[in-house]
Amino acid sequence: MSKAFTKEAETDADLDDEIPALPAGVKNYITPQGLQRLRDEFAQLHQIERPQIVETVSWAAGNGDRSENGDYIYGKRRLREIDRRIRFLRKRMEIAEVVDPAQQKDKERVFFGATVHYLNQRDEEKTLRIVGIDEARSEFNEVSWISPIAKALLKSEAGDIVEVRTPKGVERIEILKVAY
Repeated sequence: MSKAFTKEAETDADLDDEIPALPAGVKNYITPQGLQRLRDEFAQLHQIERPQIVETVSWAAGNGDRSENGDYIYGKRRLREIDRRIRFLRKRMEIAEVVDPAQQKDKERVFFGATVHYLNQRDEEKTLRIVGIDEARSEFNEVSWISPIAKALLKSEAGDIVEVRTPKGVERIEILKVAY
């Protein structure tokens, strides 16, 4: 029989349930603010969005034929997405190791949580903050502590010139200021 005429349950093959693995031997460091953002997202999904979608799916299921019921089909899909994200957040929060940058003793050197002001080869002044893997946001100039630029900057201090490997080659940058 042709597969087109058989009714099969939707598979989530394209919706991988596994959380992205951390590189071998790497701990899941996170700032207190980053952990709070994960907790806030978890609470939003678990306490607000998921119950609303369950209500919509329940209502749509009560309307009869589910095969062409958009509210039911898309609600179930969104419910799977929410459940997957909740599982991801729960697992990441369980393995998170909170590091408070405010407790850093050597505030002259670049360590986890530092905000670094630097000058690149084109004499452009840039700023970035080194944060955890799960909290890095490029739109806020936050980079993961395992990124190439963060690895190059770690343990350096103002006045140092460090080399960063980029896809375009090696770039030399001068550290102007380190803040926490």
